[in-house]
Amino acid sequence: MRFLLTDEQREFGRSLDALLTAADTPAVLRAWAAGDHGPGRALWGRLADAGVFALAVPEAYGGVGPLPVEAAVACVELGRHAVPGPVAETLAAGVLLAGAGGPVAEEWLPGIASGAAVVSLTLEGYGPYAPDADAADAVFTVSGDELRLAPGPGEPSASADPARRLFRPEPGGAPVAKGPALRAAARAAGDWAAFATAALALGCGEELLRATVAYVKQRTQFGVPVGSFQAVKHRLADTLLGLEFARPLLYGAAAELASEVSRPGAGTGSAEGSPGAGAAVAAAKVTAGEAGYAAARTALQLHGAIGYTEELDLAWWLRRARPLRDAWGTPSACRARVLAG
Repeated sequence: MRFLLTDEQREFGRSLDALLTAADTPAVLRAWAAGDHGPGRALWGRLADAGVFALAVPEAYGGVGPLPVEAAVACVELGRHAVPGPVAETLAAGVLLAGAGGPVAEEWLPGIASGAAVVSLTLEGYGPYAPDADAADAVFTVSGDELRLAPGPGEPSASADPARRLFRPEPGGAPVAKGPALRAAARAAGDWAAFATAALALGCGEELLRATVAYVKQRTQFGVPVGSFQAVKHRLADTLLGLEFARPLLYGAAAELASEVSRPGAGTGSAEGSPGAGAAVAAAKVTAGEAGYAAARTALQLHGAIGYTEELDLAWWLRRARPLRDAWGTPSACRARVLAG
C-alpha cells in the first residue's frame, strides 16, 4: 500500500495554502467571532470553488467524493490557517445525507458541494451542540433512526473559542429521513466528523509550532536567542515529534475510510462506519488532538506573557487547540474506541 501523497495531492495542499495565505484569515476570524459572517462566507465560497466541500459528496449529487485522503490534505491546511465555520460538520453532513438518500440528499448535497450551503449537525453519542449553527443554512440532528432539520440554531453556549460558537439546536422539526439505513449513515458521518477534526487539529498544531519556532529565534535573553537554550530545543522537539507521530495515523485512517468507499456494495459512495475504520479514526483523533493541544501549551509557555494577549494573532490558534481536541470524541472516548476496535 502506498502511504505517500501523490504529486497532485501535494499540489492541492499547496494551492489551498496559497489561497488561505492571501485571505488574511485572522481578520476573517475576528469578524466571525463578532457575528459578521460575510468575510467567512466569502472565503467558504472560494474554498468550495477549489473543490474542498465536494470531497465528501458523491458524484451523483455534484461532488467528486468521498475522497478521504484529499479531505485530510484540505483540512490540515484549513486547520493551519484556522478557517472559521463548521468545516468538519459540513463534510460529515455530506456523508450523512448521501447515506440517507432521497429528497433531502437531492435538496442539500449539491449546495454543500458548491459551497452555497453551510451545514452544522449533531449526532447521538457526540454531545448536543452544533458548532456555528447561527451561521449555518441548515442544522441537522439525528436521533435513533430519524434525521430532522432543526427549526432554529437555538441558544448559544459558552465556548473556549469565540470563533467557534456552540449552540443547542431548537427541538422539533419534521423528520426528513428515517429508517435503518440512517443509523449506518450516522455512524459514517460521525467517523468523518472525527476524522476531519483530527486533520484540523494537526494543522492547528503545525501552525502553533511554526509560529513558536519563529518567535524563539527572535526573542533574546542574556544576549542570545532563547531558541538556543537546550530546554527550549527539547520542548520544541517533543512538540514536533507529537505532530509527526499523528500524521501517519491520520493518513492511515484516510486509507481505512477510502477502502470502505471502494468496497463492493458501497452504493452511492457513502461508507457505513465499520469498526476497523472507526478504531483507525479514533486513534488519529486522539493522537492529533493531543499533539495539537501540546503544541498550544508549548506555544503559550515559550511566548511568555505576550501569548496571553488578544492582539497577537496566535491567540486564535491557542484558543482553538483544546476545543478541537475534545470535539467529535474526547481523548478518553477515542482511547476506549481504539481498545474496543
